[in-house]
Amino acid sequence: MNMEKLSRIITYIKRISFFNIFDSFITFLILLIISFFATILTKWILLEADWSVVSQNLHLFVFGLFPAQEMWRPATWLFLLACLAIITLLGSGSDWIRRLLPLAWIGVIPLGVALLAGGLGLTPVASRHWGGLTLTIVLMTCSSLLAFPLGIALALGRQSKLSMIKFLSGIYIDTLRAIPLIAVLFFGQLLIPLFLPIGFEINRVLRAILAFSIFVSAYVAEDIRGGLQSIPNSQIEAAKALGLGNIQINQYIILPQALRIALPALTNQAIGLLQNTSLMSILGLVELLGISRSLLANPEFIGSYLEVYVWLAGIYWLICTVMALLARHLEKQDH
Repeated sequence: MNMEKLSRIITYIKRISFFNIFDSFITFLILLIISFFATILTKWILLEADWSVVSQNLHLFVFGLFPAQEMWRPATWLFLLACLAIITLLGSGSDWIRRLLPLAWIGVIPLGVALLAGGLGLTPVASRHWGGLTLTIVLMTCSSLLAFPLGIALALGRQSKLSMIKFLSGIYIDTLRAIPLIAVLFFGQLLIPLFLPIGFEINRVLRAILAFSIFVSAYVAEDIRGGLQSIPNSQIEAAKALGLGNIQINQYIILPQALRIALPALTNQAIGLLQNTSLMSILGLVELLGISRSLLANPEFIGSYLEVYVWLAGIYWLICTVMALLARHLEKQDH
């Protein structure tokens, strides 16, 4: 079977790359260009680049200013996330593991917040000490966890037969989609505290999560609404004929299919959210890009821009690739 699959892959490559003389010429030209730049990049990475800015500050890139004696807490959380990703991608023959995986993914997010903030009887650590990769993952996962159900509610609201709910949902979605993300983030960081009662305070990380969630939920709602509109009315009519109520129809028939259809778009939103967390460096949170900007301001590492940004690109590429693989795995599971 493996030899047959390999043979099919080779045949497919020959068909799309060497179908005729022109295709062969274009293929060789592309390979030549890729080889040229790959050689230059490899030479620079292995022989010319000075990676001391990364090796000496690896703990800052990963944990930010988290207290040294407590770094095991974010390290434990990142290790659990990596283990869950590996288990999900490799799959398991055990039914109970497959059933527990969704709950594990949902539960690991509040567990991470508890570890970082000082829950579970641990020493409290102020959010201003969170940073680097840990803060980037916190912003992305917590914002996604809040934006997803809010997006579902907005999508269903925009499809509602109740005029007021449909109108309000539409206003919310259209307004947020018309405002730049950086404006929403500035509002969350600078203006929200002005509207809070005296003595009541929301820390900067939570304000950032709320701002991201409010913004991304509008796009999630539109992605899900596209999935909802693709469900044939015949399925809804058949469900009603069987005596199912509206809640049961949405829960068992419409939403599962709509979410599966919208999964590629939702994955794109999650990846975009991960990348957009870098905007928080403008507002003073020291996530990955914020840490890099701080290091490059250090006279010891002046001139290390290329090494730092290539390192950052590699980290973002790795995380985004894992997210894309997880989404593809989920699509196959649904099918």
